[in-house]
Amino acid sequence: MRVVLTILLAGTLALAGCKPSTPAAPAATGEPKPAAEAPAADAGNGMQVRETTADLPTLAVDTIDGGRFELSAQRGKWVVVNFWATWCAPCLKEMPELSALDAMREDVQVIGLAYEDITAADMQAFLKEHPVVYPIAILDVMAPPADFATPRGLPTTYLISPEGKVAKAFAGPVTARDLEALMAQSAGKPG
Repeated sequence: MRVVLTILLAGTLALAGCKPSTPAAPAATGEPKPAAEAPAADAGNGMQVRETTADLPTLAVDTIDGGRFELSAQRGKWVVVNFWATWCAPCLKEMPELSALDAMREDVQVIGLAYEDITAADMQAFLKEHPVVYPIAILDVMAPPADFATPRGLPTTYLISPEGKVAKAFAGPVTARDLEALMAQSAGKPG
């Protein structure tokens, strides 16, 4: 059943050209919401669907290299949280640019969240052909991270400020220039 649902999800996103049917939730303003307030609904197939992203999201995932990525450990850095898939052409196009951004800036950490049903061995083989310097985690598409909205299309990217707040959500491909411009623009604003 899980494989069928994953195939249906992948097919739907592929038919959409990896572009979302609706824009990603805009960055919230005001007081941060606790993770428990992020709405979640059962899509009727066991999949948890979240419509909004917490202002101060948490994220802790095991990476395919055997490590652990914790968003809370990245305070003081900009974090690029990138939902993607191996079958998504726009995702593959942005990977080298995100990798270069991560490599060039010590104040930036990228995390790739593979939003598909794939084995760690298959992902490792894929990454030999498409190497990146940032960590990759494979998500359970039936239970995506609790503090992030369920992606409506791929890629979906969140820029998290050094204070841990969502600075902006991007639906569709993003460039290093887009991210750096937003970081520069936000540099003088209080967090």
